[in-house]
Amino acid sequence: MTGRIGLLVLGLAIGYPSSLRADDAALRREADEALRRATNFFRSQVATEGGYLWRYSEDLTTREGEGRAADSTVWVQPPGTPSVGMAFLQAYRDTGQTVYLEAAKQAAYCLVRGQLRSGGWDYRIEFDPANRRRYAYRVDALIEGARQRNTSTLDDNTTQAALRLLMALDRTLDFQDAKIHTAAQIGLSALLDVQYPIGAWPQRFTGPPDPAAFPVRKASYPESWSRTHPGSGYSAFYTFNDNAIGDTIDVMFLAAETYGDARYRKGALAAGNFILMAQMPEPQPAWAQQYDVDMHPAWARKFEPPSVTGGESQGVMRTLMQIYRQTGDKKYLKPIPPALAYFRRSLLADGQLARFCELKTNRPLYFTKEYELTYSDADMPTHYAFKVGQSLDSIERQYERLLAMDLQQLTREANARPRKATPAQIAEVREVIAALDEQGRWIEDGRLKYHGDDNPTRRVIDCRTFIHNVNVLGGYLATEP
Repeated sequence: MTGRIGLLVLGLAIGYPSSLRADDAALRREADEALRRATNFFRSQVATEGGYLWRYSEDLTTREGEGRAADSTVWVQPPGTPSVGMAFLQAYRDTGQTVYLEAAKQAAYCLVRGQLRSGGWDYRIEFDPANRRRYAYRVDALIEGARQRNTSTLDDNTTQAALRLLMALDRTLDFQDAKIHTAAQIGLSALLDVQYPIGAWPQRFTGPPDPAAFPVRKASYPESWSRTHPGSGYSAFYTFNDNAIGDTIDVMFLAAETYGDARYRKGALAAGNFILMAQMPEPQPAWAQQYDVDMHPAWARKFEPPSVTGGESQGVMRTLMQIYRQTGDKKYLKPIPPALAYFRRSLLADGQLARFCELKTNRPLYFTKEYELTYSDADMPTHYAFKVGQSLDSIERQYERLLAMDLQQLTREANARPRKATPAQIAEVREVIAALDEQGRWIEDGRLKYHGDDNPTRRVIDCRTFIHNVNVLGGYLATEP
């Protein structure tokens, strides 16, 4: 009897791992097939000239980025063309299959055709011949006498996302693709050229600034400021809004690593020093959304007043920690403790932070639906977050962890993929595969935001979902069997 039990236990011990390996092999085949089908559908049915928007109706007849879009338009602003291209490139890295590399290259070539003569990108790229004439695209012939849009934007990670994809592909292709390499170099050079003497970048640019018009000085409070919007432009201001400077610093560090060119690291560090200079003095040692040439907090849009911001300041602190990881220089961590202390004493009753705090008094600022500046939150517009969530504890934990690390730990890869698939990862892979339809589409319930309430669309194809699911499948295929 004892012998039979021993043999049974031995058989189970041998057979159980074998069964697991068989299940894993089957799931890998399913994941591989799902990834290919989804990619083929996106490339053949969704793409326009290799590029992408944000969201599509189920039948692809109605489309949008951050606004309505024709079938001859693609979007640069994430999660558009660069974001989808990066998902393809990551799938290539995860699987080694060239079909994904080719899809990423198509997205990159689309971006090449959308690069402006100013060196960066607008939110969208037009391929309809009549619409293209309105833009000063670098690869198109100059139209004498025509007024063409040549404004590159750093808003919403637009130009930065395009450059990340171009740089990543340039490196993957051993810098041998002339179109991709040239576009990346022109874009990066433009970022250096338009960087202000103080180290900041504007929200948008058409060409280099006049250094004499932008003196270097520390942030300070203005003697007074207008409570009404001045109606003037703000695109040339030093801009933290929507993480414009943080995203550009990230690109500069990536460029330095990719090309071994010290100019890019110098640009990133100059921007880091600007962040130090931009921290407001007491009693509000944090940051504004944007600063004018005098380094005073300034108006942007009609609902973005001169103030200290509880939103962008949290991103600024994370950027400072990113710079510290690259340098090991603790001067980039020094602003964080006083900023954290300030925000802790500025918390609203519900635990959130006001997006805007009045200069010096620190009173929360809001707007009515008629866009009148007020101290009351009773009648706020709904399109914008005048109160923001806070992650002060998380920022402080990250700060403390960085302080405890040595230089070797700081430079270690932080985002390495796990070697073995976890049960949660396997469960998500199964869900992603099950959600893919026969045509290779991930379709979900949803609306098209920019087509009005009367638009009948209730089922959509969303680029964010596609990117997420491609990364789920590729990440699993990259793990060890």
